[in-house]
Amino acid sequence: MSAPTLLVATRNPGKMREYRELLADYPGRLISLDDAGIPDEVEETGNTFLANAHLKAATYATLSGQLTVSDDSGLEVHALGGAPGVYSARYGGDACHSDADRVDLLLRNLEGIPWERRIARFRCFTAIAAPHGIIATVVGSIAGVIQYEPTRQHGFGYDPVFHLPSYGGSMAELTLEQKNFISHRADAARKVRKILNAL
Repeated sequence: MSAPTLLVATRNPGKMREYRELLADYPGRLISLDDAGIPDEVEETGNTFLANAHLKAATYATLSGQLTVSDDSGLEVHALGGAPGVYSARYGGDACHSDADRVDLLLRNLEGIPWERRIARFRCFTAIAAPHGIIATVVGSIAGVIQYEPTRQHGFGYDPVFHLPSYGGSMAELTLEQKNFISHRADAARKVRKILNAL
C-alpha cells in the first residue's frame, strides 16, 4: 500500500521548503495548502502553540480529507516574559508588516538588556491529524540568545537575531542543511517522521 499524501498546513514557501527537506524520506507526496487548492484560512485563535497546531491540523484534515501536519511555533524571550510567544508571527500587530519590522520591534524591546539576559528559545508544536481527528502531537525546541543586531544570509522570521553559541552565529547564517539538523522544527520533524513511519 502506498503512503498517503501529506498536507503541510502552510502557504509559507520557506516553511514548505524546510518541510520538504525535513521529511524527504517520507514515501508519500507532500503538498501545501495552495497545492491542495484550499483557499480557507484558519485563524489562530488559540492562546498556546499547542492549541493553534491542533486547530489547524484538525480543520485542514477535515477540509482536505488528507493526512495533515500543522505546526505552530515561535520565539520565547525570557527577559520579555516569554514574548513574543504565540504572537510571534503577529508581533507588533498592524504596526509591523514584515519579518524585518518584527525583528526591529524585538530589538527595541530588548534595548539595554545585557547579553546574559537575552536568553531565548524557539519552540515548535506539531500536530498530525487525519479527517477523523488528531493522531499525535510533538514538541521541538532550540535554545539561543538574541543578538544586538541582525545578520542575514538564509532563513526567515527571527533567524537573523537568534544566536546559537555552539555555532558562533545566528540561525540565518546556517546552511539549510545545518538548520534542518538543529532547528526546533527539525527536532519536531524527527519525531513526526517516527509517527508517520508507524502509521
